[in-house]
Amino acid sequence: MNEIVKKDPYSSLKIIEFRWFLAMRLAIVLAWSMQFVLIEWEVYRLTKDPLSLGLIGLMEVIPAISMALFAGHFVDQNEKRSMLIKCFIGLVLISGSMCVLTYPAVHDTLSKSLIVKGFYALVFLGGIIRAFIIPSIFSLLGLIVPNNEKPNAAAWSSSTWQVAVVIGPALAGFLIGWISVFGSMCLVTFAIIVGIFFLMQIKPKPILNPDLGEPIFQSLKRGINFVFENKTILNAISLDMFAVLFGGAVALLPIFAQDILKVGSEGFGILRAAPAIGGLITMVVATHFDLNHQAGRKLLFAVFGFGICIIIFGLSTNFWISVIALFMSGVTDGISVVIRSTILQLYTPDNMRGRVSSVNSIFVGSSNELGAFESGFTSKLMGTVNAVVFGGIMTLVVVGTTAFASPKFRDLDIDNK
Repeated sequence: MNEIVKKDPYSSLKIIEFRWFLAMRLAIVLAWSMQFVLIEWEVYRLTKDPLSLGLIGLMEVIPAISMALFAGHFVDQNEKRSMLIKCFIGLVLISGSMCVLTYPAVHDTLSKSLIVKGFYALVFLGGIIRAFIIPSIFSLLGLIVPNNEKPNAAAWSSSTWQVAVVIGPALAGFLIGWISVFGSMCLVTFAIIVGIFFLMQIKPKPILNPDLGEPIFQSLKRGINFVFENKTILNAISLDMFAVLFGGAVALLPIFAQDILKVGSEGFGILRAAPAIGGLITMVVATHFDLNHQAGRKLLFAVFGFGICIIIFGLSTNFWISVIALFMSGVTDGISVVIRSTILQLYTPDNMRGRVSSVNSIFVGSSNELGAFESGFTSKLMGTVNAVVFGGIMTLVVVGTTAFASPKFRDLDIDNK
């Protein structure tokens, strides 16, 4: 108890560049989360096909997976801040193109099919850029914050991400009715530009890779081998990957909002924000308390609880029960995110951060989009409600299998690291 009292929950925030880092991440993830919701809403409005929602995720995950390892290599070989600036400029161009697609005069001229294909193409290009952004951000955080502050910084970084994910979907849902999809897309572009400004306040960082100029395939092999030989990292990202893959009910929220719960765009915004609010509260609390003790058991219980919440949401026909279920799914997912982020920061050496983060993005980050595709496909195959319940049940199966197959991970205690 004394150890908890003495812990300073704001210690990492005393680092000026870390505060700029958080501001940058807030702006970019806010734009990212708003944009994805706007695309989901517009594509489903045009197609009325649940599979089209899954295809949005598939269009992003294909380049994200195929480019991830190469991106990790280039991130480890180059300065992280300049890499991010280039990526964000690319995002501005993509968001600007989406503004054009949703501009009323252009929108009325083009066919629905052509507009949807345009969204898919732009999402695909965004997936390529995303492959470079994820390892760059992970690596930059490791260079800004010293080792003793990384658990606290990981919690604040995850909390900032959740703040953006809370505000983004809810704001997008409300703005659809207030200023149209076009106006909302313009705000997305502006948010990315603001993020670039915040990033410019951080000084360039040294490249801490002793193997500069290493052949790319040799570099990739070393990165992959490191992850698969480190069972702590491998189990953490594998568990989260399968949980997100099968528990991707969020991708079907437009169907629940429009066809099952019948709550419109405002209700859609609330449903979309509910899990993020739960995650945000958990992550802020995590900065005050220690999740490192018996981290393995806590992670397993958190993902198990996530699966239960997804099942309840799938079976619910009451709007507020659905909101509570999604909120609690965010609470449990928030615990998982903080523990996994801490594991990755503490168990990854500086010269491997780009490649390890890229492997993690294949396992976990891309599972969001694969989960969206899985949800869309199973919804088409067995119905929306059955698809969500099936995903929740499979999440429970994954947790049980991991708990029994990996006793060392189950007993993981980061405090002893």
